[in-house]
This record gives sequence, C-alpha cells and structure tokens, in this order.
Amino acid sequence: MNTLGNLIWLIFGGFLIALEYVIASLLLMITIVGIPFGVQTLKLATLALWPFGKTAVSRPATTGCLYTIMNIIWIFIGGIWIALTHVAFGLLLFITILGIPFARQHFKLATLALTPFGKDIVDVR
Repeated sequence: MNTLGNLIWLIFGGFLIALEYVIASLLLMITIVGIPFGVQTLKLATLALWPFGKTAVSRPATTGCLYTIMNIIWIFIGGIWIALTHVAFGLLLFITILGIPFARQHFKLATLALTPFGKDIVDVR
C-alpha cells in the first residue's frame, strides 16, 4: 500500500516538491553559512519524494543546544512559510476522502519543515 501511495504522490506533485527542495538546497549551499540549512532541505527533499512508510524521529541531542539555536534561525529564515504551505495543502486535500492520506503526508512534512534540525527520517515497520 505504501508503494502505491508513493507512486500516486510522486506523479501528482511529489516530484515537483522534492525538486523545489533540491534547488533550494543547492542555492543555500552556495555559502558556507548556508550549508547546514541546505542539508536540512535535502532531508525534506527525501521525505517529499517518497513519504509513505517513513517518519521523522528525534535523534538524541549530543550537541547541546545547537539544534535549538539552528531550528530558531531556520524558522525565521523560511521554515514557518514552508510549514504553512504544507498545512494549507494538507487542509485543501482533507476536503475529499481520497485526499486524506496525502493530507496526512503534508502534515508530516509540515512538522519536519518547522524544526528539521535534530531529526532523522526512518522507515516505519
């Protein structure tokens, strides 16, 4: 079922979302300061490409409060707008019964887009 959901997601917009994240990542990685943020957008791109059967989990904090500081900077740079876009698409998809699984994926992407530092993407089994 996950494979079918991922294929439908990929055809109807998932590829474009992932491509936008990859382009944003490359633009962020032009400067040295933007490299950590570019890595996080690549994380978003991998989840946006194949979201069914994957989830984001918090990784144990070994860097002190660095994740918190980077997440605060991320929110102000654009994380809030990315998350709000995913929430808007999720609400739009929730209107139809067939769109509910895809809306749930947008909500999953919204939570990761809001605070991506300190999270890993893992398979759900």
